[in-house]
Amino acid sequence: MMRAIMGLALALLLALPAQAGETKLAEPKPDWNKPRRIVLQMSQAERADAILTNAVNLQKFYGQDNVKIALVAYGNGVRALLKDESKVAARIQSLKQYEVEFVACGNTLETIGKKEADLLPGVTSTSTGLAEITERALSGWTVLVP
Repeated sequence: MMRAIMGLALALLLALPAQAGETKLAEPKPDWNKPRRIVLQMSQAERADAILTNAVNLQKFYGQDNVKIALVAYGNGVRALLKDESKVAARIQSLKQYEVEFVACGNTLETIGKKEADLLPGVTSTSTGLAEITERALSGWTVLVP
């Protein structure tokens, strides 16, 4: 009888949805004057949709005014930022309205025979994507590789 009760109790516990713990914010907490600064690194165009979802999730968590997000693309990831190749152009334009910054690697553009004019509206380029990521990291940005 006791085994049956324990089994039933365990079954009920397993049937309940798991409660996620709240992420604790490190000090100083972010605010509009001192937002978290996060670089999302993108080297594969096929991952663009998932990486854009990561940007949205970060803005939801911190609040749009409390986080600055820059997506830096290099290698094959640059293709997601090109006018004639992007499969996520509408999402990029939407995120631009929420102040997500998009930066393409100039070395990659040169290698694939493209120019800054070939990028989606509002997307900028930098001479070297990896150097851009490195310099942002050294100036306090957190770099994520989703």
